[in-house]
Amino acid sequence: MKNLLLTLLLLLLSFASGEAAPCRPDSLSIKIGQMLMIGFRGLDEHSEPTLEADIRERGIGGVVLFNYDVASASPVRNIESPEQVKRLVSGLQKMSALPLFIAIDQEGGRVSRLKPANGFPSSVSAAHLGTLDNADSTRLAAGKTADLLRQLKINMDLAPDVDLNTNPDNPVIGKLDRSFSKDPAIVARHARIFVDEFHRAGIIAALKHFPGHGSSTKDTHKDFTDVTATWSREELEPYRELIRQGYDDPVMTAHVFHAGLDSLYPATLSKAIVGGILRGDLKFRGVVISDDMQMRAIADRYGLETAIRLAIEAGVDILLFGNNASAYDPNIAEKATRIIRRLVDEKVISPERIDHSYRRIMALKARTLYPPK
Repeated sequence: MKNLLLTLLLLLLSFASGEAAPCRPDSLSIKIGQMLMIGFRGLDEHSEPTLEADIRERGIGGVVLFNYDVASASPVRNIESPEQVKRLVSGLQKMSALPLFIAIDQEGGRVSRLKPANGFPSSVSAAHLGTLDNADSTRLAAGKTADLLRQLKINMDLAPDVDLNTNPDNPVIGKLDRSFSKDPAIVARHARIFVDEFHRAGIIAALKHFPGHGSSTKDTHKDFTDVTATWSREELEPYRELIRQGYDDPVMTAHVFHAGLDSLYPATLSKAIVGGILRGDLKFRGVVISDDMQMRAIADRYGLETAIRLAIEAGVDILLFGNNASAYDPNIAEKATRIIRRLVDEKVISPERIDHSYRRIMALKARTLYPPK
């Protein structure tokens, strides 16, 4: 255990400083683990035995919390009360040799995992704030969310949503009031306030869903989603503006398909979209997180190994397995770890590619979870 902790410390310090790390036999396993964010069942850190192994042995980089279990149609998942969530988060962090990303979807309004029914304060939607278009109102709402997450020790909010409300009947964006506006300038302005308030509280933001989900007519949770006829380059503008302003927290990909951008693959699996548009055209240098790899837009069309390989080749750094789709797989982290390791061993994916993601992830952790004194 001491050797593992020493290795982790050396890797963290060397990558944070930009120096080359000494070669360690288990360094690849450490890097692969940090590329995984996993959802789980349970109200405490010992509820799911495989989760303990995922954290202690496989060294996963993060977890994501939910208030509802889709597969069992149960309101019991990870969130019961403020006191319970604080205990859960603390217990999870104590099990991990490196600080975990503890992520949650707390956008406000209907997309809120921390609900009044469980003792949390109410929140307003992005659509409400965009309609008001008042900076003070948005700053107040964002600040309340940021302070709540800080109190709970949740360090990453998978928000704000910067999709444009170009299709108000969109079942997963417009109809859920998740978009600030159809105007990219309004979206960027209010998203910037959320990011600033998150940073004030030490919370990591995550813009989503790249390259834009607002024009879709279907839900990627449930089905293949083709936006070829509805998407416009205007949907890139909030990302372009925020990155121009220096945004370097994560960006989350969408599973939408656009034949004009990539004739073969949806965005999460597309080198042309992630590597070409996000990293190339928009010059984004931060961490890229996939949307849930178990959503049906991906899972129904690609095998697990193929999906993992394509996402990594596309430029995704953190593979999110929310484990909260139509089925629950307590062994998903072990399966993903084994697949990535084999892809590297068989020279399908290079060690350097894994190292690039690891460096970005560790730089984010060093900057946000190990802030300078």
